[in-house]
Amino acid sequence: MEIKGQALYAQMQAMASQARALPVAADAEMAVKAVNSSQSDFSTLFKNALGSVNDLQQQTSKLRTAVELGDPSVSLAQAMIASQKSSLAFEATVQVRNRVVEAYKEIMSMPV
Repeated sequence: MEIKGQALYAQMQAMASQARALPVAADAEMAVKAVNSSQSDFSTLFKNALGSVNDLQQQTSKLRTAVELGDPSVSLAQAMIASQKSSLAFEATVQVRNRVVEAYKEIMSMPV
């Protein structure tokens, strides 16, 4: 089953606008503020994690290029270790994405 990013994003936006349209009691408003702060924390954490994975992949690319060009300051072992680190980081990111998509599907299938 293929997941279409644009359709998923559009559906999430529609749900967010529906949630904003609902009347909010004073006590619930405090809970929403707490959720929003944790949401921004998760967002920041996720962006930082993606940035780290990207940095690892760029560093690996530079080391790989240096080894291919015969740079004596970079060993093959360094390039291979960096390659494995970036590969593991990318796989972990893909697994997190898969879990988030599964959780989203599960939430969407819940009766309201």
